[in-house]
Amino acid sequence: MVARKGANMAVLYMRIAGAMQSWGTQSRFTHRDTGLEPSKSGVIGLLCAALGKPRDEKERIDLPSLKELARLKMGIRVDQQGEVERDYHTAQNVAKAGGGIKECEPSDRFYLADAVFLVVLQGDDNKLKQLHEALKSPVWQLYLGRKSFLPDPPVYLKDGFQSEIDDLEEALKAYPFLCRHRPNQQDKLRTEIEVNFGQGEQVKHDQPLSFSERLFGLRHVKTGWVDTAKLPQPKEELCIFPS
Repeated sequence: MVARKGANMAVLYMRIAGAMQSWGTQSRFTHRDTGLEPSKSGVIGLLCAALGKPRDEKERIDLPSLKELARLKMGIRVDQQGEVERDYHTAQNVAKAGGGIKECEPSDRFYLADAVFLVVLQGDDNKLKQLHEALKSPVWQLYLGRKSFLPDPPVYLKDGFQSEIDDLEEALKAYPFLCRHRPNQQDKLRTEIEVNFGQGEQVKHDQPLSFSERLFGLRHVKTGWVDTAKLPQPKEELCIFPS
């Protein structure tokens, strides 16, 4: 762990794992995509559910604003990539844009199967402490991109709030591996870290601006790698996935 650099900065660890999860950022009409890692809008939406924060900002002014939540920087470590799968979905009696009813509307909906991610948020320690408590006893059901995709194990980690660390890159190296080690385990785990606008090598369109109007902005990220062997040993069984 590294010494704190900022006056009131900290990190919050979250475990994003489940049999199925979907993080679409470019979905249009009948084609529903998924990213290979959690989107920032999806993670912030999950935190809003934990807080009991509605889409309309005016309904709960006592809770952190979406602007404050979106200001948190996010880092991701891919502990288990999972497999991209496709669900062929049909809906009956769908209203047409030009009027009338369509008897059947097919669509392709993609999702990740058996993926495990360590997500880290960096920001004000008081806000992160509040979010940590909310994840422990969420107001509304938490889900991983779709309401039918539930987290298992829980998103909440007992030691998820860390005030001794305030750097995302170091934070991703300081937390134990979330899966059981196996003979064909990867030597390195991919990471993705949010950086200041214009500094990253990749642009993502998942910065939440308004959930009520479904508005999203751009953010920049950089990718890296963490040596699996150098991660600290877990204090407890952190993940149920054997493979």
